[in-house]
Amino acid sequence: MQSRVVPLEEGKDPAVSIKASQSKPFPIRLLQLFLLFLALCMAFSIISMYTIKRFGVQSSRTAVKPAFKPCFDEPDTLDRWIRPPSDLLHKMSDKELFWRASFVPGIKKYPFKRIPKIAFMFLTKGPLPLAPLWERFLKGHEGLYSVYIHPLPTFEAKFPSSSVFHRRQIPSQVAEWGRMSMCDAERRLLANALLDISNERFVLVSESCIPLYNFSVIYDYIMRSKYSFIGAFDDHGPYGRGRYNENMAPEVSITQWRKGSQWFELNRKLAVKVVEDARYYPKFEEFCKPSCYVDEHYFPTMLTIEAAPLLANRTLTWVDWSRGGAHPATFGRADITEEFFKKIHEDTHCVYNNQSSPVCFLFARKFAPSALEPLLHVSQNVLGF
Repeated sequence: MQSRVVPLEEGKDPAVSIKASQSKPFPIRLLQLFLLFLALCMAFSIISMYTIKRFGVQSSRTAVKPAFKPCFDEPDTLDRWIRPPSDLLHKMSDKELFWRASFVPGIKKYPFKRIPKIAFMFLTKGPLPLAPLWERFLKGHEGLYSVYIHPLPTFEAKFPSSSVFHRRQIPSQVAEWGRMSMCDAERRLLANALLDISNERFVLVSESCIPLYNFSVIYDYIMRSKYSFIGAFDDHGPYGRGRYNENMAPEVSITQWRKGSQWFELNRKLAVKVVEDARYYPKFEEFCKPSCYVDEHYFPTMLTIEAAPLLANRTLTWVDWSRGGAHPATFGRADITEEFFKKIHEDTHCVYNNQSSPVCFLFARKFAPSALEPLLHVSQNVLGF
């Protein structure tokens, strides 16, 4: 049997020729599955359209909470905006503090029941030796006052948790008498007190100050006043205009130069003016050096220029200069008698809300630590608390 030899074309592989000549069958099974899927999709679409048209659809959304937590809580209620700081020992610089304290609502009417408070601001070197007397004075009047203490930065106040002075110390710096650092301390007290939106009146006192009446009398007297109490008079002598520096112009002229007591009472509007001031502060800092005694001139002058009609032009703090010298008299144990306070209460006459008044001073200084015991003994009869 002869084998048939088929000649191959030159350059072609016989295996390739055989595969090319074979036909590939169409995948019928895959086509059937695709048509079934297409039919199901069309059926689902028709049913969905009919359901939406016939019954409507109430979308239910599941609230998804983010997995991360922000680094601070956004204020979501008014209470969180108006709540006073829980810790007075914040980390703000003076620049940051004054900026924050200068915020003023554009709408004057408060959208909540606001009970105005008096902020008692203690500018001290350290301890408060007369604290027990102030504790007695403030007792029972919670919600009507706030307390702030500015001691030397090295001093750490240690009051029991039951005390009104507990944790009321603010971040402080060294304050030197007659220098701008003293005014800085007073502005620092005002700024911290302004952070509490309920504080309406601001009283600066020292560790040697005492109240001369009970809390109700002092609260009503201050809250009903149309004016703020700061001395601001034009002294033509060497200790008044004689301290003026011509470099203060044009911001401050010699006819605007004023002098007054360091111990003041201000309403909230004027407290903000003091804290936000950037116009007069640089002039006083540079040109009212020691021998000028800036704490006697800065606030009286600046507030006279900015808000003279709001000033009573007198202080609420009584002092005795009759003994002469650079500082007022200091009173100790032997000085504390009922006759002593009777003289303070009766030998006064002033103007209150544009009318004559026998009540002029609400506070007095300077009282030594030795005066505490007799003060507590006579306070009920002569001070009313």
